[in-house]
Amino acid sequence: MNEYSYVKRNYEQLLSEIADISARVGAPLPKLVAVTKSATDEELLALAESGVAAIGENRPQELARRGALLKEHGYSPELHQIGSLQSNKVKLIAPISELIHSVDSESQLRELSRAAKRLERDISVLIEINSAEEPQKGGILPTEAERFLETVLSYDGIRPIGLMTMGPAIAAEELRPYYRSTKSLFDKLRSRYGFGECPVLSMGMSDSYKIALEEGSTLVRVGRKLFIK
Repeated sequence: MNEYSYVKRNYEQLLSEIADISARVGAPLPKLVAVTKSATDEELLALAESGVAAIGENRPQELARRGALLKEHGYSPELHQIGSLQSNKVKLIAPISELIHSVDSESQLRELSRAAKRLERDISVLIEINSAEEPQKGGILPTEAERFLETVLSYDGIRPIGLMTMGPAIAAEELRPYYRSTKSLFDKLRSRYGFGECPVLSMGMSDSYKIALEEGSTLVRVGRKLFIK
């Protein structure tokens, strides 16, 4: 048996669970971004061999390194920059990222717009919503989301395609109100401004993706669950 066969088993089981939940709630099949920050390079390659379509990293240098590693081995999944992004790291990840999550500041927008001009293409982003209004965390307050979206739209080369939220560090079931309110905000902003052809509402991680899917998430970020032996 392959030493890393558990990666493929976990990945296929997760896809099956996601499909079952989506069918039960009558929603289109959501996107899975496999978060690989806890994985070894060997586990990453096993995941790529299993057919993963998108991976996410919260460390820009690691996203660049792992993107190069995957390419070296003949794999080309989408690369997503997740987690908080320092403005001085934009140059590193802008050329390689399919989607940049967690945009929440004008300094990021300025650097992203400059990068888009250099690259001669639009850069897709998600606006991070601080759904629990926690002062110690990043993200845009729900009441400020529309104004910030208008600011994003004022920058050339940046294409906002949706929202993301993490919610507070509480039990998964208790996250429902925060996911539900973010879904409501997403629907309102989408109806007023549009989020392109494939709008994204990113909610849910390893402990909470099931709840998030039930509450309308169109993208889940799952990592640790994929690499349990």
